[in-house]
Amino acid sequence: MELSLARVDYLQVGVTAQKTMRLLPASGKKATQKVVVGDQDGVVTCFGIKKGEAVPVFKTLPGRKISRLELGGALNTPQEKIFVATGSEVRGFTKRGKQFLSFETNLTESIKAMYISGADLFLCASYIYNHYCDCKDQHYFLSGDKINDVLCLPVDKVKCITPVLACQDRVLRVLQGSDLLYEVELPGPPTVLALSSGNGGDSGEEIVYGTSDGKLGLTQITGTKAIPKWEIGNEKKRGGILCIDSFDILGDGVKELLVGRDDGMIEIYNFESADDPVLRHDYALSESIASIQGGCVGKDGYDEILAATYSGWLTGLTTEPVHREGGSGEELKLSQEMQSKISSLRNELEQLQIKVLQERDKYQQSSQSSTAVSSVPAFSVNDKFTLNKDDASYSLILEVQTAIDNVLVQSDVPLDLLDVDKNSAVVSFSSCDSEPNSNFLLATYRCQANTTRLELKVRSIEGQYGTLQAYVTPRIQPKTCQVHQYQIKPLSLHQRTHSIDQDRPMNTLMLKGQFSFAEIHSWVVFCLPEVPEKTPAGECITFYFQNTFLGTQLESTYSKGEGYFKSDNISTISILKDVLSKEATKRKINLNISFDVNEESVRHTLQLIHPKLEYQQLLAKKVHLIDALRELQVHEGNVDFLLPKYRSILEEADQLLEEYKRQPAHLERLYGMITDLFIDKFKFKGTNVKTKVPLLLEILDGCDQDGLIAFFDAA
Repeated sequence: MELSLARVDYLQVGVTAQKTMRLLPASGKKATQKVVVGDQDGVVTCFGIKKGEAVPVFKTLPGRKISRLELGGALNTPQEKIFVATGSEVRGFTKRGKQFLSFETNLTESIKAMYISGADLFLCASYIYNHYCDCKDQHYFLSGDKINDVLCLPVDKVKCITPVLACQDRVLRVLQGSDLLYEVELPGPPTVLALSSGNGGDSGEEIVYGTSDGKLGLTQITGTKAIPKWEIGNEKKRGGILCIDSFDILGDGVKELLVGRDDGMIEIYNFESADDPVLRHDYALSESIASIQGGCVGKDGYDEILAATYSGWLTGLTTEPVHREGGSGEELKLSQEMQSKISSLRNELEQLQIKVLQERDKYQQSSQSSTAVSSVPAFSVNDKFTLNKDDASYSLILEVQTAIDNVLVQSDVPLDLLDVDKNSAVVSFSSCDSEPNSNFLLATYRCQANTTRLELKVRSIEGQYGTLQAYVTPRIQPKTCQVHQYQIKPLSLHQRTHSIDQDRPMNTLMLKGQFSFAEIHSWVVFCLPEVPEKTPAGECITFYFQNTFLGTQLESTYSKGEGYFKSDNISTISILKDVLSKEATKRKINLNISFDVNEESVRHTLQLIHPKLEYQQLLAKKVHLIDALRELQVHEGNVDFLLPKYRSILEEADQLLEEYKRQPAHLERLYGMITDLFIDKFKFKGTNVKTKVPLLLEILDGCDQDGLIAFFDAA
């Protein structure tokens, strides 16, 4: 069955957070549903659609920003009571807009996630989970990492309260009361949870999750363990998943899975077979999808998908045909409807233009008076700085509620700017002095009109740490700019993982001294990404990491007064040793540092690097030959006389150039890593081998693995 969807923009509210828009239950079968949405101005707006126009039902006064909006009510009755989380307070409204609840929780932080089931209220701040029943405190749990979302399995099916927390450290934590029942390991950090088919499936135990790196999966949460059912990777390299809903948009009796991503993609997955879902339809909007719902909004009898975007647009993808089939009377009626709508929009636009001119004159007059006070317009920026496992680069996504004029990117550490296909901005580089100002990167992105979202990619060098700054200037008057800072950590290309291969040859760094558990944890947070800032509960903790560029690994175990760091890459141990010594010296803490170097680990690391080195050297050679081969082709008019390998280079020229362009300085980075490995190997022996580096580079140019290993052994 082919699906044809038409886009309709209904209304714009203020900037919206994740999961803050819902559809109220319909009064009858196929009747239109009311939409309720909460924005960051603290306003709850409820409206319906009549003759294509948004008709308000109620609108609350502004207040603190709304972080979540859920529907509730007694179990097995229509869920039509509206609950919003704002700060540390939960408010309840009837479908007519009357406030019946104002519950000030005992949370010291703002509520980040909320779920409602009957009289049970589940709330999460950054690390804290609280369960309330009839607004009375029932259970409490402190999570090991940040909580991104929460839900509870349906009580009418499972017969007990089973809350599930989606945590940043790539796990789902399943609770029983105030205790952890078990953990479920996931392939990425989960950002959103939803009950399968909206009710947990036949058993009520099935949960769909979406991750920040764009993966989607379903797992069954039983009383003793989790049973993974299916998982879909992010082959198309799309954005992270922010919202999920289940709705039968195809009308085939089976609910489809609706997915909203942070790059503006809306996806519809269909369960053609009983096992894995298949992507049936997708639609691209220009900004992130904060909430998604399936229902009937615009016209009786026509289902649609409603999305709330970051800047507050409520956009429908409706099954209602745009060009109706019928006689001339039907077409005339449609054209009259459209004419009146166009006319009213023109009038509204003219009034707005007059109002803007009046306000601009007013501002000019007030700014030139002797009592003038400068007013900086506030604007909201939604930013995300994450490490991509696939290509060992950092994605910086900047989203602004209004059009972006330009973004200036500055860094005090060496960084490579990589190409992004979706990026239409014009980039220009400025020369910078690295010596007096520690300026290594200065680039300006000039955006095209109406660009509200910009994605950049950078790759860092491990061992060199500092700050990346983005100066965001939107197209608003008077000109104003916001600065956002992102830390480039010493071991910036490492990513948290659930386990490591213990059979690899490992080097060990041991620290002992008069430091507290909180102090050594703060040093680890400084060195490595994806470590929770909050000091873990208990007396000892172990974290596992993998280097996304090389595939080497790191195990860090530490407690009060001691720390053990194991890695199969000696350079990782060397960086940790230098940085941890520096941090301890800053705090005047005396460290006793010892290490155990495994000679076999150097050979092992070289064997991991070599295939990448060989591939990049071959790519560079092919790219250098392209111009000469193309010249030959022009002169000779025929390339049949060339060897097959040269003909294949010509055939693949565009792909080779594209790949080479996407990975600037890749070969230099590999040379740098091998050089660091060579220097670090002998540094632990107390030998300075920097004079032998030119000889090492000559061997690298020859790309001989055995010769390279022999050089390392003989030096």
